[in-house]
Amino acid sequence: MKILLSCLTALSLVGPSWATPENLKTQAEESGFLRTGRYEEVPRLCQAFVERWPQYCSTSSFGKTPEGRPMQVLVASQTGYLTPEQAHANGVPVLLFQGGIHSGEIDGKDAGFLALRQLLENDGLRQVVVVFVPVFNVDGHERFGRWNRPNQVGPEEMGWRVTSQNLNLNRDYTKAEAPEMQAMLGLLNRWDPILYVDMHVTDGAEFQPEVANLVEPIFVGDPHLQPLGKALQKDLNRRLTDQGVMALDFYPSLRDPENPASGFSDGAYTPRFSTGYWALHNRLSMLVETHSWKDYARRVDITRKIILALVELAGRDGVSWQQTAALADRGSINLGGQTIALSHKNTEHFREIYFPGYAYKKRASQISGQAAALSYDSKTPEIWKIPFYDEVIPDRLCEAPRGGYLVPAALASLLAEKLKLHNLQFRTLENGLSARPLEAFRADSADFGKRSFEGRQQLTVKGQWRTENQTLAPGSLWVPIAQPNSRLLLALLEPTAPDSLLSWGFFNGYFEQKEYMEEYVAERVGQEMMAQRPDIAAEFLQKLANEPEFAQNPRARLDFFYRHHPSYDQKFNLYPVFRSAEVLP
Repeated sequence: MKILLSCLTALSLVGPSWATPENLKTQAEESGFLRTGRYEEVPRLCQAFVERWPQYCSTSSFGKTPEGRPMQVLVASQTGYLTPEQAHANGVPVLLFQGGIHSGEIDGKDAGFLALRQLLENDGLRQVVVVFVPVFNVDGHERFGRWNRPNQVGPEEMGWRVTSQNLNLNRDYTKAEAPEMQAMLGLLNRWDPILYVDMHVTDGAEFQPEVANLVEPIFVGDPHLQPLGKALQKDLNRRLTDQGVMALDFYPSLRDPENPASGFSDGAYTPRFSTGYWALHNRLSMLVETHSWKDYARRVDITRKIILALVELAGRDGVSWQQTAALADRGSINLGGQTIALSHKNTEHFREIYFPGYAYKKRASQISGQAAALSYDSKTPEIWKIPFYDEVIPDRLCEAPRGGYLVPAALASLLAEKLKLHNLQFRTLENGLSARPLEAFRADSADFGKRSFEGRQQLTVKGQWRTENQTLAPGSLWVPIAQPNSRLLLALLEPTAPDSLLSWGFFNGYFEQKEYMEEYVAERVGQEMMAQRPDIAAEFLQKLANEPEFAQNPRARLDFFYRHHPSYDQKFNLYPVFRSAEVLP
C-alpha cells in the first residue's frame, strides 16, 4: 500500500508519464520516489534541459570538489537573460535555489528539477531568473548509503551530511575554508540573488507539521528588509496551507529533546549559516526544512510547491524587493557610528500554543538504562499545549567604527583572501601608516574551546576598544566601513561577534603567551617595585585587600609584577586588527 501511494503521489507531481521525455525524468520519478539518483544524473539532466529549452536554459560547472567532481549549476529563465550581467542590467529578480548542502537531505535536488520543468512547460519564468544548484555538497552526495540518515523516511539510499574533508558546509559561510564554499560564494557574488533558498530536511521530534520555512531578514540584517522577510514568510505559508500543507514559521527543535512539554523557541541565525549569512548582504534568504518523518514523495512534493510559490511571489514582488535592497545597500554605506546587534538571544517570555503532535510515552529502557526513555506513536495524533518562546532580542552589541578597519601587513595576505571571498572592498596601504591614534581591542579574558569544532579551536574574548598610538608597516590593508556589505564586515572583524574570524580561531596565536618571567626573577622584581614604585605598591595592596582569589594565588601575585615590568609582551591579548574613527584619504 505504501509503495502504491508513493507511485500515485509521483504521478500527481508530474502528470501522465508519457508527457515527459525520458531524458528529463529523474530516477526519483522513475522509482515512484523510492530512490534518488547518483550525482552523474545531475550534469546529464542539466544538459537535457539545455537541449530541450536552448533559449531558456544554460548550464555550467562553477567549481570543483576536493575529489575532483564538477559542481553543476542550471540557469533557467524565459526573460531572455541567462547571465548575471543581463539580469542585473535589466532589473530582473534572480532567485538561487540550493539543494544538498547536507547531501542526505536531498529533497531539493529532485524537487528542483520537477519544479523547473513545470515552470518551463507553463511559461512560469517570464519575470525571474532561477539559478539552481541541485547538489552543493557533491562529494558528500557520492558517499551513498542506506543508513546515512537514520532519522529520515526515504529515499532508500542517500548521501552524507558533510564533505570529503569532513566539513559541514552550513557552518562554513564566514570562515569559508571548504573549496565548495569558496566556489559557492563566487557564484553568489556573481549572481547577487535577491532571494537565496537553502533546502534541507530536519531531524527532531515526531509531529504533524510537514515543513518549516525560516526567512531572514526578520531578526537580523537591515531594518528596511525585515518587513519584507515577514511578509514573504507569511505569504508562502498561507499558500502552502491552502494546498493542504502544514507549514511552520519557526524551526521545530524542542528546547529539551527528551521532553516535548519543554516547547519551542524562535531564533535568529548567525552568519555561519546560509540564512544568517546572505541576510547580511542586504538580501532575502530562506531555510526550507521539510520534516524527516514524512515520506520522500510527500517531502519532494512540498519542496516543489515551495519553489513554485516563491517564483510566483518573486514575479509579483521581486522588483520591489530589489528596490528595498538597494535602499539597504545605501544605508549600509552610512553604518559608521551606529549601534549594531552582532547576535541575538531569547528572553524568558513565552506564550502557550496548541501544537499538532503525536502521542508519546516515557518508560524505562533496558537498552539505554534511562529511567524515562521517550517514544512516539505516529498513529495517534494529539494536540500539545506547550510554551513557545517567541521574544528574540539583541545580545552582543557594537558601535560600528566611523572610519573602518586596519589590518597589519603580517595578516594582509590572509585577510585579503577572506575579504575577496565575501565581496568586501579594501585597499593596500603601500606606505603604511605612521604613529597615530587608532582603536585597539585588548582582551581582558580569552577562553579557548575545550574541543575542536569544524576542525578549529574556537576562541571567545571579552574586552573593549581603547584608543592607542599604533604604527602600521607598508602592505597593511584599509577596509572602509562605508560599503554595501558593512554588516557582514562587522560580523567578520568585530572580535566579539559569534562567527567572526577571531571566534573561528584564525588569530589564536595572538592570545597565547610566548615569553615569561621565572618565579625567582618575579620575586626579586616584586620586592624592587614595592620599594621603589609607591603607585604599584598601593595597587598591589588594594588587590590583596579586595580580591581574596588574587590574595590566595601565588602565581597571580607574581604575574602582577611581571605585567608592570618593561619585559612584558604588550602585544599579548591584543587583537591584530585595528579600527579608525577617521576615513583614510
